[in-house]
Amino acid sequence: MAKDIHIDKDYDLICVGAGIMSATLALMAKLFDPDMSILILERLDDVALESSAAWNNAGTGHSALCELNYCPQENGGVSIKKAIDICNQFEVSKQFWSYLVEKRMLENPSEFIKNVPHHSWVYGEDNVNYLKKRYKEMKAHFMFDTIEYTESIDKMKDWFPLIAEGRTSEEKIAASRINRGTEVNYGNLTRQLFKILETEFDTKVQCHHDVLDIDPDVDVEWSVEIKDLDSDQKKYYDAKHVFIGAGGGSLLLLQKVEIDEKEGYGGFPVSGEWLVCKNPEIIKQHNAKVYSKAGPHDPPMSTPHLDTRYIDGKKELLFGPFAGFSPKFLKEGSYLDLFKSIKLDNITPMLGAFWQNLPLTKYLIEQLAMSHEDRMNDLRKFYKNAKSDEWELLVAGQRVQIIKKNEFEKGELQFGTEVVSSKDGSITCLLGASPGASTATHVMLQVLDKAFPEILNSEKGKRLKADIVPSWNTEVDETLFKTQLKISEERLKLKT
Repeated sequence: MAKDIHIDKDYDLICVGAGIMSATLALMAKLFDPDMSILILERLDDVALESSAAWNNAGTGHSALCELNYCPQENGGVSIKKAIDICNQFEVSKQFWSYLVEKRMLENPSEFIKNVPHHSWVYGEDNVNYLKKRYKEMKAHFMFDTIEYTESIDKMKDWFPLIAEGRTSEEKIAASRINRGTEVNYGNLTRQLFKILETEFDTKVQCHHDVLDIDPDVDVEWSVEIKDLDSDQKKYYDAKHVFIGAGGGSLLLLQKVEIDEKEGYGGFPVSGEWLVCKNPEIIKQHNAKVYSKAGPHDPPMSTPHLDTRYIDGKKELLFGPFAGFSPKFLKEGSYLDLFKSIKLDNITPMLGAFWQNLPLTKYLIEQLAMSHEDRMNDLRKFYKNAKSDEWELLVAGQRVQIIKKNEFEKGELQFGTEVVSSKDGSITCLLGASPGASTATHVMLQVLDKAFPEILNSEKGKRLKADIVPSWNTEVDETLFKTQLKISEERLKLKT
């Protein structure tokens, strides 16, 4: 029987999970303090195999250019406040990546980011009126002033010919377009970031290491219990700070940590599925990301879109997402995950969230009952001439939507990304899904600011922040935004 061992080394930071979040956090920490000792643990064979994998996410550079759920209708108008926040957060990510290109750490940005115009497309008089209001609000703001709007079929044939094909001027449809939209392969980006960590900072990911528990330690902040899956041996690492960025697996691990802030959190797993085009000639005709509106009672994650993707150097065409269900919290997880997550402190919020979200339950049941032809009929609302034998279903990633207590101790289902942190910032955990990877830099800077304020707020830290991410945590005006946008596009070789 293998003997349990304690590793006699204290780490400044241990990251659990080898996805885009841990890669971003670890690399930023090293840029601010090269002497920081960091350990990254991953239970699978390699990095970026779960939520960060290219097939397991939408690949959209979420910047609110086309996603209508970031612009809700309010008091007869349309609010773009959230769109402004999301747009700025993605630009912060682009600034970080462009800094790495400038410093010759990232050598081939075109391998992970490409320019693909972002479009919103709607049908029906009410939706057309909404899109027109959204266009007017966005056009008046400097972040979105290049937006175009049309109700012309001829213009749509130029923007996205597959969707315009077979339509007439009698149909009530409208579309908007912003050329600077991006398609991002987060799997490729994650691998490149970890390569920088290994080659430039001697920080390598330890794969096949499953984190079992995280306990307080009398000498340092935390003791991390792991299982080496190659030797079946238990090991213990000490750390001053721990970041849990294990995708859907984060909740189960957070529940083992002895901090009050974890109380009341639950999760509901939803898997994503895509229709993938098999006909190269059809794929060639579409070069766009086209988002529409979710149904009136459907969740934001169900927003349908027809997307150009670039995966492993190959152009693809996807439509979805469709929802599936599995009690697993990770694609490579356990069928017991959902049941293990139910605790005394979260059972009431979870039941409350269930009763408040019966339409979501109905939606999931309907999605699970869909046949291939049912999914094709949804696609034909976009692309009228789609042929069933030219598309196949791909099961993508597994997401865990957050359930948390509100002020009335009742459960609410959250569709965003949330950082749960101890009061002293020594342990942080990332929960949730969208917009996720697109805002990784912004979110991980928040984690750094909470865990290592002395580094970010030092004179050196302030200078580096201004150099690496000029738009983060500052008032962004038109001059700053457009100056940094131009720099990022030039460095990342984005042509618009």
